[in-house]
Amino acid sequence: MSVAEQHEWFRRATSRRSLLRGGAIGAGAAVAAPMLLSGTADASTKRSKVVKATPHLVTRADGPGGASIAPFGRHIAYGADPTTQMAVSWQVKAAVTNPFIRVGPSPYDLSGPIAAEVRTVTTPASIWNTSTAEPDDSIPPSLASATIEQYYLHATLTGLRPGETYYYSVGHQGFDFSGSVATLGSFTTAPRGRVPFRFTAFGDMGWSYDSVGTTTQVRTQNPAFHLHAGDISYAENGGDGLLTDQYDPRVWDSWFNLVEPAAGSLPWQIAVGNHEMEVWYTPDTYGAQYARFDFPGEVTSSTPPTYYSFTYGNVGIISLDANDVSFEIPANLGYSGGAQVAWLNSTLASLRANPAIDFIVVYFHHCAYSTCSTHGCDGGVEEYFTPLFDQYTVDLVINGHNHIYERTDPIVGGSSTQQAPIGTVLNNGGSSPAGTTYITAGGGGKSLYSFDGNSANPGLVPDSYLGNVNNDSAVPTYINSTPAGGITNETVNWSRVRYTGYCLLVIDSVPGFGPGNSALQITGLAEDGTVLDYLEIVR
Repeated sequence: MSVAEQHEWFRRATSRRSLLRGGAIGAGAAVAAPMLLSGTADASTKRSKVVKATPHLVTRADGPGGASIAPFGRHIAYGADPTTQMAVSWQVKAAVTNPFIRVGPSPYDLSGPIAAEVRTVTTPASIWNTSTAEPDDSIPPSLASATIEQYYLHATLTGLRPGETYYYSVGHQGFDFSGSVATLGSFTTAPRGRVPFRFTAFGDMGWSYDSVGTTTQVRTQNPAFHLHAGDISYAENGGDGLLTDQYDPRVWDSWFNLVEPAAGSLPWQIAVGNHEMEVWYTPDTYGAQYARFDFPGEVTSSTPPTYYSFTYGNVGIISLDANDVSFEIPANLGYSGGAQVAWLNSTLASLRANPAIDFIVVYFHHCAYSTCSTHGCDGGVEEYFTPLFDQYTVDLVINGHNHIYERTDPIVGGSSTQQAPIGTVLNNGGSSPAGTTYITAGGGGKSLYSFDGNSANPGLVPDSYLGNVNNDSAVPTYINSTPAGGITNETVNWSRVRYTGYCLLVIDSVPGFGPGNSALQITGLAEDGTVLDYLEIVR
């Protein structure tokens, strides 16, 4: 069955109790936040249907008092315009009344309370239990048959000033720590114009000792923002978009706590992976993700799509939902009805027509080109996405899914256009651009995979990275070539850098003011900060 058919079966087979309440997903939508500076609603801001001084009330007579419920798991994300919009989100462990955010240009000059929106995810025990929960998660007897309710609070801030640092405090009735500087968060909006900046990226994180290590490396790099290429918390631990997949929603709480030191102050822009398909909540599997995260795309019906774009300086950045095109894991194949591919085409055309945009970076989960033996290459991604990358000369594609680091030579039409050893400068300007470089950085913290060839040519393929270079001209891999499970073995010459270990990408944009003077400097790091790879793309 498709994920939509599974959801309908599940809905009929279980009680009528809604799994999602509050926000724009269930009944009783909460009031969205007003604009920070002007105090009026921006009609284009998603979910800002009504703005009043009184926030939405959530009550529970038998719950703990507000003073004993501390906010946790703060995470921020850009709005549609990173120079003027920011979404701030957090959690509480029980229902509270009058949730709010205070924001200001100084820790000692915060605004009055701005109403926050409540989005509630309710997960009955019929979905999760001792047999399906994460093995490293203890489940006390009192929870073995309990319904889990998770409360996600959101405030969308608009009317901000470009390139400015703001401080914020979140709370609710009975809990207001705005006078304590130690509890404040902060964020900085994107500046206008052509300015140098840095961002980081990885995928396949989970919560482990190694995900702590890679998250710490993100903070060490001091980026403007971070891109997460999907498979975020692994609360859904099956990855196939099935009702029988293992699932423990409490893992999300642990993950948000883990990333808060980084994600509470720098925008954490996510792409959905196969482990974000949670079929129990809504037919498209993303109902609970809409409750947890703010996607900055245009509103479709009551929610924005999981694919979106934003610009920062001279770089256009696109986040895609590869579940929509995946042949390897086809549970959500075609769910957008072609809307995403059409949107991608128009978005790439618009970015390439914009003279202020030098580089285009696309990130999503499933790999277009990889020689890792676990997932290989996804034929659906190659069929639907890569022709558009070729047409518009996308400079860099970042993937997760395979839990390793791998960089390709520049690729056009599925073939390498030139060898690109570590340290190469690729020219994507002029009439003969090098092509698109693909990097898999799926070593964000989950268990590692390996390079073991394919069924026709098995055997360990050696890593090749800075200080340990093995220039292999023929590396075995395979393509998930049909939604029915078809596999096509092949040997490729475009696998240039491979590393079996935890990793992240650090990318510096250095804009120029004349032809051929702008650079995108790409560095691959190991978990401990060791440099594995570096490459430069110029225009």
